[in-house]
Amino acid sequence: MKNEILTGDCLEEMRKMPDKSVDLVFTSPPYEDCRLYGDLGFCLKGQAWVDWCVERYVECVRVCRGLVAWVVEGRTAKFQWTASPALLMADLHRKGIKLRKPPVYRRFGICGSGGPDWLRNDFEFIVCASQGRLPWSDNVACGSPPKYGPGGAMSHRMRDGTRKTNPGRRKDGKTEDQNYKAPKIANPGNVITCSVGGGRIGSKIAHENEAPFPEKLAEFFVRSFCPQGGVVLDPFSGSGTTAAVAKRFGRNSISIDIRESQAELHHRRIEEVSQ
Repeated sequence: MKNEILTGDCLEEMRKMPDKSVDLVFTSPPYEDCRLYGDLGFCLKGQAWVDWCVERYVECVRVCRGLVAWVVEGRTAKFQWTASPALLMADLHRKGIKLRKPPVYRRFGICGSGGPDWLRNDFEFIVCASQGRLPWSDNVACGSPPKYGPGGAMSHRMRDGTRKTNPGRRKDGKTEDQNYKAPKIANPGNVITCSVGGGRIGSKIAHENEAPFPEKLAEFFVRSFCPQGGVVLDPFSGSGTTAAVAKRFGRNSISIDIRESQAELHHRRIEEVSQ
């Protein structure tokens, strides 16, 4: 499999790429001024961070024929959330980007976080967009057998607002459960739960980056939205988690990072998967 790493500003590198040349973009950009990222001194916040992201997100949409997915989060200070993920989605929408309803990455937040008067943060947004219907997807790749079969506990509202449960008698004499065929694998839904504490992120090498995400999160998107032999792009590759997962599941990858040190981490991650 091809696992290419490019060193440079992702905006400049993506501008060299043809339209619709990758199948999936999965990445996580810097979270405002949460990290300095070595000597880069990245410290954008608020609308400046949103503007920086919009320019790069739009370029991701141009080079991708499938799904673009960015894991993002804002900051809370002095009892106020910056709302940067929501502002990013709003500005992308105003630019005509076709957003999909954002999934959320659910993880267990730091005990005691949330401040003295608020709730612990257990999720992050995943801002998703496409150029229309996805040319390829397997939306049950990370699913599981349905919890309920025909005639089980599920129910739904009728058009008049009344509740109907299975089985229910139809005009043709059949019951609702006779007409319903449960899928073998159910759609996993848009709340993606990953355990990350206690060294469960997937690789010790990942912790050499300032802000790693778990391999399970990348796996969900790689398996669900990139075909076998397809190409996954990560424009903020960090320690190479996306590339490592892509290789493990038979996909090609293009990774971009502005720091040489992260390119070195990327090569070590790929070697780790190859062993």
